[in-house]
Amino acid sequence: MNKDILLKEVTYKAVRSSGAGGQHVNKVSTKVVISFDLAKSEGLSDAEKVLLNKTISNRLTSDQVLILSCDASRSQLKNKTIVIRRLLEILTEGLKVQNKRIPAKPSKNFIKKAKAKKSQRGELKQLRRKPGLD
Repeated sequence: MNKDILLKEVTYKAVRSSGAGGQHVNKVSTKVVISFDLAKSEGLSDAEKVLLNKTISNRLTSDQVLILSCDASRSQLKNKTIVIRRLLEILTEGLKVQNKRIPAKPSKNFIKKAKAKKSQRGELKQLRRKPGLD
């Protein structure tokens, strides 16, 4: 993953932010919306694209475009840096390969105790039976 190439491929768009701010909100476009086309990206290898397509598929549009927005700050520059950081975090998390889970085996001591407990329980039930006429 080449971050420099990825950041050049991102398209930025400034939009009017919603929420509190009074007249400032109505005049200034501080919300930043970015879109990143995963399929057309040259900063990612084909293997990375396949892995990202699988891991972050719920965040992608049908055209394999990742769209993120930020309106946390009243500054367009701060919102831009926040959304870029978020994009890079999503991509790096998506490229991490999880280790295959190996199920744990019960210890020998646990198996030994379980067998002893089972035989003790069976013995108790034997003692509860009615005596035979032998």
